[in-house]
Amino acid sequence: MDIQEVIKEQVTTHPVVLYMKGTPQFPQCGFSATAAQILKVCGVKPFSVNILEDAAMRQGIKDFANWPTIPQLYIRGQFVGGCDIMKEMYQSGELQKLLEGLAE
Repeated sequence: MDIQEVIKEQVTTHPVVLYMKGTPQFPQCGFSATAAQILKVCGVKPFSVNILEDAAMRQGIKDFANWPTIPQLYIRGQFVGGCDIMKEMYQSGELQKLLEGLAE
């Protein structure tokens, strides 16, 4: 399966997907740690993809969203943004609205 198809399948079959460096338990960069922490505070456990384990995925996700940085958050199949956008949306309450009904 083509990497773009894999990504499309991941973001459409899971309500919340976080492409990050490392895992929510062991993030490998500060931005990924912040993104995972924001979701945790919101009570959401994302389907996470460690892009450090797969070079094709690392480049593929940047191409998929036409977004150059990691982490990347998808909610209900829609690209939301990276760490800074997540922080702004969390502070304004917009992120919590997008995540309504998805908390575990």
